[in-house]
Amino acid sequence: MDYSFLNFLALLGAVGLFLYGMKVMSEGLQKVAGSRLRSILSAMTRNRAMGVTTGITITALIQSSSASISMVVGFVNAGLMTLGQSMAVILGANVGSTFTAWIVAFFGVSVNMSSFTLPLLAIAVPALFVKNNKYKSMGEFAIGFALLFMGLAAISANVPDLQSSPEVFSVLQQWTSWGFWSMLIFWFIGVVITLVIQSSAATFAIVMIMGSKGWIPFDMACALVLGSNVGTTITPLLASLGGNLAAKKAALSHLFFNLVTATWMIALFYPFVSLIEWITRDLTPFGDPTQLYKVLESGGTATPALISSMSWGLVIFHTLDKLINMFIALPFVNKFVDLIDRVIKPKKQPEEVEFQLKYIAGGLLSTAELNLLAAQKEIIVMSNRVERMLGMVKTLLHTKIGSNEFQELYDRIDKYEDISDRMEIEIAKFLNRVVDGRLSSEGKMRVTTMLNIVSELESIGDSCNNLAKTLVRKGEAQAHFSDYNYQHIDTMFQYVSEAMSNMVAILCDIENVTPEDLVRSYDKEREINDYRNECRNENIENVNQKVYPYSAGIFYIDIICEAEKLADYIVNVIDSVEEQMRHLNVDENGSPLIDELNPEKLKSKKPYKKKTNN
Repeated sequence: MDYSFLNFLALLGAVGLFLYGMKVMSEGLQKVAGSRLRSILSAMTRNRAMGVTTGITITALIQSSSASISMVVGFVNAGLMTLGQSMAVILGANVGSTFTAWIVAFFGVSVNMSSFTLPLLAIAVPALFVKNNKYKSMGEFAIGFALLFMGLAAISANVPDLQSSPEVFSVLQQWTSWGFWSMLIFWFIGVVITLVIQSSAATFAIVMIMGSKGWIPFDMACALVLGSNVGTTITPLLASLGGNLAAKKAALSHLFFNLVTATWMIALFYPFVSLIEWITRDLTPFGDPTQLYKVLESGGTATPALISSMSWGLVIFHTLDKLINMFIALPFVNKFVDLIDRVIKPKKQPEEVEFQLKYIAGGLLSTAELNLLAAQKEIIVMSNRVERMLGMVKTLLHTKIGSNEFQELYDRIDKYEDISDRMEIEIAKFLNRVVDGRLSSEGKMRVTTMLNIVSELESIGDSCNNLAKTLVRKGEAQAHFSDYNYQHIDTMFQYVSEAMSNMVAILCDIENVTPEDLVRSYDKEREINDYRNECRNENIENVNQKVYPYSAGIFYIDIICEAEKLADYIVNVIDSVEEQMRHLNVDENGSPLIDELNPEKLKSKKPYKKKTNN
């Protein structure tokens, strides 16, 4: 057989088709899962067993341990989990990566998928044109599933038959005849192949086909699979480059763990392979996985049973290796985390008043839906920051104008306002990039809500800064407030602070907001409006009766009205949350699933007012 360069390109194209099918299938599954992935994430914080289960589940869903561990790195970077929690999930992800191997072995060997792929495409492609997003995503998954096995069949068809290429067979025989050194060579080749294609599942598929074609004996095929475990760490490492120290620790923990487990597996390689041979031969119906190579080497013909035994032997090796390593490492997670913390020292933390994004600085996570979690955490940081700004303004009101304390606090408010401006821009940019990903319709609705919220939070920061500037102008005009002015401004600030605290609480637990939470905010906003009107009416009378000077009255009512405007921005945030609740809690006909979310009922409880956005 004359194996030309064109044949080699065809083989590369077959590998590419396999990888693309896996990508399409993974994205379809992610969109079908949608926000359920965020529910799965909540299980990570409970205990190690749940962390392991979550790692297995997510990796089985998205069909890639590299992608799921990169996701974990993003979670650690976003502060959604600790390094210790991430280790449990990483251990589970390593086991979950064998799920793809079982699928490939079952459908690629035990079931002839070639007769099903085109009919599957005939059913799946029309689903892309329906209006229901769930059916579209299911169609994408089915298309990816079909392309994956078309790629697998193409790989098998384009790998040369070694019986027709005796010169290649003789070279491979030399490489496999050096004992322990041969095992190290094939282990290293497995590392390199996976580093290049960044998919241990694709490496496994290639190795399975190489073994079924008789290129290499069973033990060398196991060495290639073992090497892929280390090569798959490259994707999380690349994902951590733009992240914070915690993200780098998580990625390096994955690398160190796989290196440690690979070391003891290499030391006990041949006894472990013998164990796998015994399990496959005597405890399963698959047969002896070592016989295929021997038959082909002697010039015999491979039967389907022999090919199947090689594939299933590799799956059992891959799975048992990951399970043993997980159960050995799980009790020592805390010790391992302590070791990583001692090896990788933290740098000096930047000052609080310096601009920094805490949760989305590492860029997009591999799963589009889960980027919303990081963005929501960043929004909570922004809301806490503007709440602190309001507290600073309250303190500034009672600080002597012209003093060093007054100037330092004013400068700090101005700095916070600049940070809130920059946070709005960066969060909005991040969310716009998220929209370009594989988001469900629910996810897109959440992005719209978040964009509205960050805009209003930035306006709250502007309003706090305006209050501080009003106090500065009051000092420059040498106007003086009476006790009456201070008392009423303090009362207004108290009302606004309560509204602000309720808003922050809602944003911190936005998934579980109740209609009562929203009504509480609307009631407080009505109270603020009424108090603003009361102060404005009394101010005219007090100025006329010379209770305090006209100049003081001007600055007094400016502060009262600006505080009321700040409360308008707060209720605009609540409006965005309410709108999201109405859109996400509907049946197929668009009717509210929860009666309390009916906008007419809420409208009767909220004040009638025009939103303020300037």
